Amino acid sequence: MGSGQTVTVFGAYGHTGRFVVAELRDRGFVPVLSGRDAGKLAALAESFPGVDVRPASVDDPASLDQALAGAAAVINSAGPFAATAAPVIEAALRAGIPYVDVAAEIEANADTFAHFTERARAAGAVVVPAMAFFGGLGDLLATAAMGDWSAADEVHVAYALSNWHPTEGTRVSGTVSRERRDGRRVRFTNGKLEYHQDALPSLKWTFPEPMGVRPVIGEFSMADVVTIPSHLTVPEVRSYMTVEAVEDLSAPDTPAPAAADEHGRSDQTFLVDVVVRSGGAERRATASGRDIYAISAPLAVEAVRRILAGQTRTTGVASAGEIFDAADFLRALSAHLSFEVRQ
Repeated sequence: MGSGQTVTVFGAYGHTGRFVVAELRDRGFVPVLSGRDAGKLAALAESFPGVDVRPASVDDPASLDQALAGAAAVINSAGPFAATAAPVIEAALRAGIPYVDVAAEIEANADTFAHFTERARAAGAVVVPAMAFFGGLGDLLATAAMGDWSAADEVHVAYALSNWHPTEGTRVSGTVSRERRDGRRVRFTNGKLEYHQDALPSLKWTFPEPMGVRPVIGEFSMADVVTIPSHLTVPEVRSYMTVEAVEDLSAPDTPAPAAADEHGRSDQTFLVDVVVRSGGAERRATASGRDIYAISAPLAVEAVRRILAGQTRTTGVASAGEIFDAADFLRALSAHLSFEVRQ
């Protein structure tokens, strides 16, 4: 449990940030609500009596320092992360505390590795990007599936979502990413990120029963193409998304997610199926649960808990699969998702 440790949540009033704040409280941590909109922070604080509210802006380092003062860690849930990740990481380094974010933006995560790896390692700091449904969960599953393999030929990550009602933050972050890559698509092949304008392939993926064979869009790259190869020796990372979810995401009039239970989760369900291949051998790990935004909260909060408890394998900038015991981490989330490895 959190034992009363204070954790600043930057972007606390956002859709995912609210889940993070609630999860911290449930786990015994004391959240500090932060973000640039003081009015939204005050409104959120009404649901969490007694919490500390500290408005801050990424273009005001002093305000970020104040937001992180006395905190044991910071969770950044404010997108677009192309704008927020670097300033909040800088503030965390000044404060000497761990940084965790829930970024799904490929370029923002790549920037974190590129710009902060050496500095964070030299400082003995811990920076964990993409500790969320996209990026973190796939990486944990791929690492668990690898087991004792030191390398593999391919990692395939297939997502089956019952629907995808994107948040405003998802739409804004997607726009920023498309602008950064000039409308091109991205994939990880031949050991590197490759930008292209090829049409995405349509194919079928055989998910575990009872889901079975489903039509998917191939090369639907998410943050996994950054996190997985950051520490696993694998030249190909390929990802897939069920057609229905892609259609929901692409439609401009798809509504935002709506609460369907007392925890604020939507009725969306997910299954993530990861296949690792080496030579003629194949290993598989799967996880299933509810609400891709809500699940990011226990992922991020469990990461913070383990970092503060010293249950880590390295320092510096590291993805979930590198810094944590992947299988043990996933088993710890049994209240939120089902997890299975087949080797």
